[in-house]
Amino acid sequence: MIGVFDSGLGGLSVLAAIARAMPRADLVYLADTAHVPYGPKEDAFVRNRVLAIGDHLVEAGCRLLVVACNTATAAAVTELRHRHPAIPVVGVEPGVKPAAAGSQSKHIAVLATEATARSERLARLMREHAADVKVTVQPCPGWATRVEMLHLDDVGFEAEIAATVTPLIEAGADRLVLGCTHYSFLVPTLLPLAAGRAELVDVAEAVSRQVVRLTGGTPGGATLRLMATAQPERLHAALPRLGLGWLAERAAGPAHLAPA
Repeated sequence: MIGVFDSGLGGLSVLAAIARAMPRADLVYLADTAHVPYGPKEDAFVRNRVLAIGDHLVEAGCRLLVVACNTATAAAVTELRHRHPAIPVVGVEPGVKPAAAGSQSKHIAVLATEATARSERLARLMREHAADVKVTVQPCPGWATRVEMLHLDDVGFEAEIAATVTPLIEAGADRLVLGCTHYSFLVPTLLPLAAGRAELVDVAEAVSRQVVRLTGGTPGGATLRLMATAQPERLHAALPRLGLGWLAERAAGPAHLAPA
């Protein structure tokens, strides 16, 4: 069984990629909605949440964990691996490497939560993979929360996104790295802004390929269990709104309440 978790809805983009790549896999998704979003919180708090959730999923029978959150990966993926050395742990990192390699203008922008923007993990990615490329790191406070609230068609939010992204593109950035899994659900708004001038870089498919490699694509019973630490009914109800109604059909019943 594969356990996937995030602070809220964002990791569903990663879950969907894994489910498409492994249609027969047994999957568990846990949303830490009692503590969403992680972005503005201190690293120590996020680290404690990651370790607690990892423990719960391992106890539930998961034999591979996916930290489907950039903020959580930056804060705690190393500690989670130390905590469970026998369990493969896959983290999610901003796609700085593919963005830098593909940039024609030698200028990329990373859209990120406040925590990811200030993280040493992002700084290391930039040093290792984008030394010869200009990298603009753009914190996007509140974006993950707006996705959580399903304000995807809110005119004011769309204007805020445009006001943030358009100057980056006009400054020459030809790759926009989606540095938070929640931002995958903003692609319909981002694509028209980037059309013909910049490409969006998301890592969900790369994460799914890593999971397939680590598991050997081993089939299971095609089950999906949804859990949330608060308001689990909102998690299940959000799937159709996010274009993931097919995951709701795969789920074995409604979402369950997980320990907070």
